[in-house]
Parts: sequence; structure tokens; C-alpha cells
Amino acid sequence: MSVLEIRDLQVSVKLPEGQLKPILAGVDLTVRAGETHAIMGPNGSGKSTLAYSIAGHPKYQITGGSVLLDGQDVLAMTVDERARAGLFLAMQYPVEVPGVSVANFLRSAKTAVDGEAPKLRTWGRELKESMDRLGMDAAFAQRNVNEGFSGGEKKRHEIVQLELLKPKVAILDETDSGLDIDALRVVSEGVNRVRETGDTGLLLITHYTRILRYVKPDHVHVFVAGRIVEEGGPELAERLEAEGYERFVSAAA
Repeated sequence: MSVLEIRDLQVSVKLPEGQLKPILAGVDLTVRAGETHAIMGPNGSGKSTLAYSIAGHPKYQITGGSVLLDGQDVLAMTVDERARAGLFLAMQYPVEVPGVSVANFLRSAKTAVDGEAPKLRTWGRELKESMDRLGMDAAFAQRNVNEGFSGGEKKRHEIVQLELLKPKVAILDETDSGLDIDALRVVSEGVNRVRETGDTGLLLITHYTRILRYVKPDHVHVFVAGRIVEEGGPELAERLEAEGYERFVSAAA
């Protein structure tokens, strides 16, 4: 069973003037395969910073703490090494990649992560089946990655990647952002399919309970001022929906 262990993680970002601005102030979190963790909090609390720091974004500077995946030091790895080790990040704002088709991108990613190319006789079927499940027309496979895609199409494509790459731990950064009701349901069903395998630990970052009505979390963490200030089960998300974050923000001030 794979385990992601985050201990006292402290992260800063370099401002244009050159000084470091602290964002994460000591995060402790353990995500095991088969578990779904939801991180909820107001804008500017550091949720996305946590996601991108784990993934290795160069904008963020680790100033303390550790991140281990199955005992391996994630922070010592390059971005591609983190992906091969089993980490996956679905971005809040997926980028366009002109000149690279979805089909070529996905096969190249699968080859890089697995260390060998998928068999052509089965890969095409797997790709089509995954796209069908996410309600994506087969023609999207020949389009450039995310180029001209709607917000919902970009998010569906992220979940196709998740299904095909089969990571040990997946971080979904506001996957529900910009989705209408139908797209939210389809994307959530894709997340649940991955969840039900029991092979992947999920870390869902969100502001709202919308996606949590479809993807039931095992653990909910309230994130304020760069740290986890409250933890609980699914009922905590409902309390946040009813009461908001104000009492947590006031306590952290």
C-alpha cells in the first residue's frame, strides 16, 4: 500500500523584489492508497501552493520539512522523477500544448511513467474506452492538447490522464472549478472509478462541497494561513458549507 507522508512542510515564494514570502507554515498530512482526502479553505490559504510544491513547481522554495512517497524523498526528485515515482497533478488551469496531439501526449506520458511503451494493439482501445467514459468524442485524440478545449473538456482530459497513468497518489487541484452540473457528474464518476480500484490515494483541493457530494471523502482538512487547522470526516465539509471559514480565519489571525 503506497503512502505519501508530508511532515512540517514549509514553503515560500520569491517576490519580484527578491525577498521570500512564506506561504506554507508547517503542513502535516498522510495520504494512503485507497483514501480520499479533501482539503478545503478560503482563497489565498495555500492549498494550491501545497499541490504545486509536491509536484515540483520551480516557483516555490521548500524552506523546511519533508515529503516522502513510499519512503523515498520526493523533494530530492526532479519533476519527471516524481511522476515516475507515482505522483500525479491535475491542474486547476490545464495548459495548452500546441503542436502535440492528445493521443501522442498520452502515449508519451504513459511510456515515460511506465518505462516502456504501451502495446499498440491494446493502447488504442484503452484510450478510446477512457474517453468514452468521460464523454469525450474520439476526434479529440487528434486535436492539440487542450487547444480550443472548453473548461469542462480540459477537466475531462485531466481525468482521462488519471485513469490511464494509474498513479499511486493523485492531487486534484480544484477539478470542479468551472464545471457545469453535467460535467461535474461525469468528472466525479471518473474520479470514483480510480478511487474504487483502491490503488490510488486522492487529495482533492476545493472551495466548495459540490464535488464532495459525488466523491465522498474519508477525511476533510481545513486549510487556513498555510496550515491545517481542523480535521474531520465528511460531516466537516457540510459544516463548512453551512458556516463558512470565518471562525477559522479569525482564529488564525
